[in-house]
Amino acid sequence: MPVYLDNNATTPLDAQVLDAMLPYMQGLHGNPSSVHRYGRLTRNAMEQARTQVAGLVGVQPEQVVFTSGGTEANNLAIQGVLGHLPAAGLAVSSIEHASLLEPARALQAKGWQLKLLPVNGQGQVEVSALAGLVDNTRLVSIMAANNETGTVQNIAALSATTGALFHTDASQAAGKIAVDFAAMGVDLMTLSSHKIYGPQGAGALIMNRAVDIRPMLLGGGQEHNLRSGTENIAAIVGFGMAAQLAGQQLESRQQQAMQLRDELIRRLQPISSVKIFAADVESLPNTVQFAVGGYDGEALLMELDRRGFAVSSGSACHARQTEPSHVLLAMGVDETTARGAIRVSFGKDNRAEDIDQFMDALQQIINRD
Repeated sequence: MPVYLDNNATTPLDAQVLDAMLPYMQGLHGNPSSVHRYGRLTRNAMEQARTQVAGLVGVQPEQVVFTSGGTEANNLAIQGVLGHLPAAGLAVSSIEHASLLEPARALQAKGWQLKLLPVNGQGQVEVSALAGLVDNTRLVSIMAANNETGTVQNIAALSATTGALFHTDASQAAGKIAVDFAAMGVDLMTLSSHKIYGPQGAGALIMNRAVDIRPMLLGGGQEHNLRSGTENIAAIVGFGMAAQLAGQQLESRQQQAMQLRDELIRRLQPISSVKIFAADVESLPNTVQFAVGGYDGEALLMELDRRGFAVSSGSACHARQTEPSHVLLAMGVDETTARGAIRVSFGKDNRAEDIDQFMDALQQIINRD
C-alpha cells in the first residue's frame, strides 16, 4: 500500500471539504456577480467562505482577498504593493519560496534595492538581520514557517523591529500551528487552500485595510477591485470549509503530527550517516528534513518511490531541478549534503505504522550498499 509522506507539497482533499464543494460543481452554478437567485446563492457561499478563512487567522472577512493560490497571493503582496511606487528598498528572507523571490527579483531588475536577509544555521532570521536595512525600505517579507526544513520564525519579534510594511507567507504554517494576523504584527499574509486539505487553485492574501495595493489583473473589479475575474466558487467554498476544520482540529492535528515527527527523529538519530536539519529549533509539528551521507536526494527519493513512499527532496515547485536547496545553502550546509536532502512531511491521515514501513525501506536502501 503506497504511503504518502509529502503533505507540505499538497494535502489530500478532506471528505467534508469535497461534500461542501459538490453542490457548486453540479447544480449551483451561478456567477456571484449576477443579481438573480443563482448569483445570490453563490455570492452568499463565497462570503461564508471568506468568513471561515478570516476566522482561521483572526481577521475580519473584508480583509480576505481570494486568489488562485499562494503564488498569486505572494505576487500580489510584492507587485501589488510596490509595483506602482518609485524604486526604493525591499527586504526578503533568503529562504523564501520562489513565488516570493522571483517577483522581488523582478523589482530589483527595475531598480529596487533588494536585500536578502540571512538566516542562521537552524534557518532562523535573527532580529539583528533587520538592523542594516536601508532607510527607504518599503516592505519586508519573511515566511512564517519554511516549507523545506519546517523552521518557524518569530514573526512578531521581527515585525516589531521595522517601520516598513511587513508580509509573511503563512502557507505552510496555517493549520499546523496557531497563526494570528494581529498578534504577528503583519500587514499582509499569504494563505493556500491545498496545504490544509482544501482544493488546489485557491488561496488568499490577508490585508491590513490601510495598505495601499493595486491590482495585477484588470477587468470586472472582483475581490474589492484587487483581483478581477469570475471567482472559482467551488474551490473557494472548499477553502472555507478546510479553514474551518483546520481551526477546529488544530490541537488534535498538532499532537498527532508531533508524535509522528518526534518518533521519526528518534529512529533516524542513531544512524551515523544521517544528518537532520533544523533539529534544535522550533519547527512545524509535521516536518523532518534530513540527508543520508553518500546519497543524492533525487536518487534516494526515487528508490523510496519504487518501494511505495512519496517524499520530497525540497520544494515541490522545484522538484524537477537538480540544483541543491537554496534554503539549505542559506543555512550554511555544504552543497554535497544539500543535494542529498529528503523531506518527510506528515499529514492527518498518517499513522505510526507508516514510520515503521518507511524506516524499514530506508534501512534496506542504506544497508544494500
